[in-house]
Amino acid sequence: MRILLIMPDAAMHKLKFGDFVRSSREAPLTLTTLAAFTGNDPDITYRLVDESIDRVPLDAEADLVGISVMTGTARRAYALADHFRRRGIKVVLGGVHVSMMPDEARQFADSIVLGMGEHTWAAVVADAKVNALKPEYRAPAETGEFYEGIPTPRYDLLRRSGYNLPYTVAFSRGCVHACDFCTVPAVWPRFQKRPIADILRDIKAVPAKLFAVNDVSPFDDVEWAKELLTAMIPLKKKWGGLATTAIARDPELVNLLRKSGCKFLLFGFESVSQSSLKRIYKGFNKQDEYAELMKLMHANGIIVQGCFVFGFDDDTPEIFKETVNRVQELQVDIPRYSIYTPYPGTRLFERLESEKRILSYDWGDYDTMHVVFRPQGMSAAELYEGFRWSYRETFKIMNIVRRVAGSGLWFPVTFAGNLTYRIFVKRLYANKGFEMPVNQLSPGLAKAAWRERGEALAIGTR
Repeated sequence: MRILLIMPDAAMHKLKFGDFVRSSREAPLTLTTLAAFTGNDPDITYRLVDESIDRVPLDAEADLVGISVMTGTARRAYALADHFRRRGIKVVLGGVHVSMMPDEARQFADSIVLGMGEHTWAAVVADAKVNALKPEYRAPAETGEFYEGIPTPRYDLLRRSGYNLPYTVAFSRGCVHACDFCTVPAVWPRFQKRPIADILRDIKAVPAKLFAVNDVSPFDDVEWAKELLTAMIPLKKKWGGLATTAIARDPELVNLLRKSGCKFLLFGFESVSQSSLKRIYKGFNKQDEYAELMKLMHANGIIVQGCFVFGFDDDTPEIFKETVNRVQELQVDIPRYSIYTPYPGTRLFERLESEKRILSYDWGDYDTMHVVFRPQGMSAAELYEGFRWSYRETFKIMNIVRRVAGSGLWFPVTFAGNLTYRIFVKRLYANKGFEMPVNQLSPGLAKAAWRERGEALAIGTR
């Protein structure tokens, strides 16, 4: 049985240098983990394609096509699904967006998977082998503990040269917090930890010194985190991931991060306004503690990617200059900005829809680089132009140098990371794909409308 697994193009992560394409992110785990669940079956062969780095083989010979769908890639995913179904190939859709919008997704698939694939993928494949695919596979309600027995991802099936970080390991799932714009509470309602023995097994399987952890907040259970980090020390690996600003309040935890080989962390600072942080249910971030956090990270040799969001209800046009100035003062190694985006399934989506403030239901606009709602403290145009200005100002060469000059031995890494964002800034100003949406589509988006918008995407080259 020939299975083609596809992750549609997430254009914001793509870097192009002539014919060479590279993703600026870590290698995703979704496809490699799914393939591992049936990896011992000699009758099954997998082909994995992440469209951020490789073209989808539209003429591929396959018995089953599985497509992982995020909201921002839904339009592309549906077009690809149509293409393969026209060829007579069964298509299964899964992923966050499918779990949030099942009635929409089932229009484009022979079967949909709701919830976590580790509970259902083996059954999907078994049914497909005997031509008995069910219309829907639903994972059981999440329990308090992480699903045990998840195998080591099939790292061998992805083109590792296509990523800045080709190896990724999962520590946990979910988060104890519930920020209003985040899909995590809707998809993973509980914070779940993997068995430490399984994590160590996967780290040992990484054939490199450096790996990434893409869990949104893996250190929320502090005692468990300390046990894990202590067990990682003898492995002598280097790694990076995500964390909340709360880790700075536990010096022992930070010390163990350093000893375990942590070299970079992404923090969702989100705003320099405490009132905005409180309104989005992220009041556990204390903006007046950001400076101490940055000093602590730098003292422990940890590079910081700091993320900030524009468009909160308390934001006015002054927020852009205030944020850029604060980023410079804090010496955030690699800043990143995004636009407040109401993803389906979030509290933000429900609120803005009830307030009739959503401007576009075209999921192709849901990439945090389009204004898809009507802001409260400024116009949509002001929000978009302020977002672009902030990127341009932050990544001017002299601002980069001033911000990362104190990085010490890590200066080449942080400087290179900032130069990568300079490439993104050029795309942001030149690529019409990042412009504000002009089509206001209704929530009940018709199948024909998706096809009309997506047809060329599936047939053309990407």
